[in-house]
Amino acid sequence: MKWLMAPDSYKGSLSAVQVAEVMVQAVRDELPGAEAIGLPLADGGEGTVDALVTAGGGEKRFVEVTGPLGLPVRSYYGTIGRAAVLEAANLFGLPMVPEADRDPLCTTSAGLGDAIRAALDADFAEFIIGLGGSSTNDGGIGMLRALGVIFLDRSGNPLRGYGADLAEIASVDFTGLDPRLAAARITVACDVSNPLLGEAGATFVYGPQKGASPELCRRLDEAMAAYADKVEEGRAPMRNEPGAGAAGGLGFAFLTLGAKLMPGAEVLEAYVGLREKIRDADWVITGEGRSDGQTLYGKLPLHIAQLARESGAKAILLSGSLGPDSERLAPYFAGCFSIAEGPATLAECMENAEAALYRSTRHLARLIATASG
Repeated sequence: MKWLMAPDSYKGSLSAVQVAEVMVQAVRDELPGAEAIGLPLADGGEGTVDALVTAGGGEKRFVEVTGPLGLPVRSYYGTIGRAAVLEAANLFGLPMVPEADRDPLCTTSAGLGDAIRAALDADFAEFIIGLGGSSTNDGGIGMLRALGVIFLDRSGNPLRGYGADLAEIASVDFTGLDPRLAAARITVACDVSNPLLGEAGATFVYGPQKGASPELCRRLDEAMAAYADKVEEGRAPMRNEPGAGAAGGLGFAFLTLGAKLMPGAEVLEAYVGLREKIRDADWVITGEGRSDGQTLYGKLPLHIAQLARESGAKAILLSGSLGPDSERLAPYFAGCFSIAEGPATLAECMENAEAALYRSTRHLARLIATASG
């Protein structure tokens, strides 16, 4: 019997790499001699670089970039062959901004532009970029400015590339854009389909978790619309493309660079040979921090289940918790389970996640082995 452990991270408690390692160890301890393989995954958010580097046998390269509040931070990007892998979450992720300091007017995506330039300097021309988990709502102007785009205010002064600058943009000049990007191939892993503007757009949907009040959301959305008007002059409209609103409008910025936006699960599938690995397994265990009705909208575990069904493997969902409408996932999996054990606070569950995951995986392995005779 062959087992494939292909989880996302349990956000806030265990990385995808840790989840896969615990699952593999639990199966091997319960069923000595079992063939169990770990394949940590991510859908564009936190852990995308680590998951791809681990699954693809790549490496990390450390860089100093501009952090979300403008101060230098040490981060890294990954490499797989001739592709550079970057993620917003480890450059200007929401946890990098203290809760008391969260204000989308005062954060910037410049760090992603810095990291892209570093990878270009290292002769990379293919990029895989995950957009989940950002702290910014600057429309991507911080990243574009770091790559050479010039934003001027009404007095002709250059803007720095923060969320507050969206309302001050009088002109946009792309002529200084790093010329190496013209030959670059950029694939963006994006697990949301929001447009840039409006009630379903970047600001109104994701701005509140980044510190925006309802009134600030309204003002930011208006400023984002004016910014889009200037960027789209002489171009095909991009603001309504699925994913344009990802990461506070970074999806829109990447569309101006000719990037291809794809669901994160599909990006992972292409770069780690996911379909082939699932085809070779009898049982596939996947999971995430919390599974609920939103998992049906292109999240990684659902994609795993669909690939397993196509290949004849059986998929099990083992997540940190099961939330509202999780019963809708039942048709896609041989079973849906949570590692939570008894009454406990969220903090207690997260603190004990590794032990609970280990025990739950052993229980599942024992059940499956017994039922299989």
